[in-house]
Amino acid sequence: MDTFASAVLAASGKSVLATVVFIVVGIVLVGGLIWAFRLGIKVRDREPAPPRPHEQPRRPGSGPAHETRRAREPNEMPLATDESERLTPHELRPTGSRDSADQRRPRWDETSGG
Repeated sequence: MDTFASAVLAASGKSVLATVVFIVVGIVLVGGLIWAFRLGIKVRDREPAPPRPHEQPRRPGSGPAHETRRAREPNEMPLATDESERLTPHELRPTGSRDSADQRRPRWDETSGG
C-alpha cells in the first residue's frame, strides 16, 4: 500500500473510530491478563506450602519393596449341568485367572514363536 492511500485512510472518520476501538480493546485485554495473573498469585498464596524434606515419606528400614512374580493360568468356564440352563453370576469364579501350580519362569524354547 502506498503512502498516499495510508494518509487518506488515516484522515477518514471511520479509520479514527476503528483505531480508537482497537486501542480500547487492546487495553481491556491487557487489563484482563494482568487481573488473571494477580488472581493466580492470590490463589497460590492460599495453597499450603510444599512439604519440607523431613516431612517426606521415608523408605522402610528393611529396604525397598521388591517386585514379586507369579505365574498365572486362566480359570476355565464352569459347565452348566443342562445345556438349556444358564449360569448365574454367583456360579462363576470371581477372577479370570488363578495361581499356576508350576511357578517356574517360562524360558525360551526353540520351538516357541517368541
